[in-house]
Amino acid sequence: MSITQQHLLDAYRAQRLGEPAPPAPGTNDWQAVREWRAERRFRAVVAGRPARLRTRIRHTLARWLPPRRRPSH
Repeated sequence: MSITQQHLLDAYRAQRLGEPAPPAPGTNDWQAVREWRAERRFRAVVAGRPARLRTRIRHTLARWLPPRRRPSH
């Protein structure tokens, strides 16, 4: 069963039982990612490590991508 079929089934059941329909798939994905990042930063601080924002990602991308060229005016 696909996620769309499961959502339609859940919405149908909720309607039959007089309950509010569940949110559509993917509705709160970015909110969940933000909460996960905040939890990681919190755990890093509690463990005594620096709470890095994006330094690992930036360093990794800097290794993979060529340096950016600035346009000449």
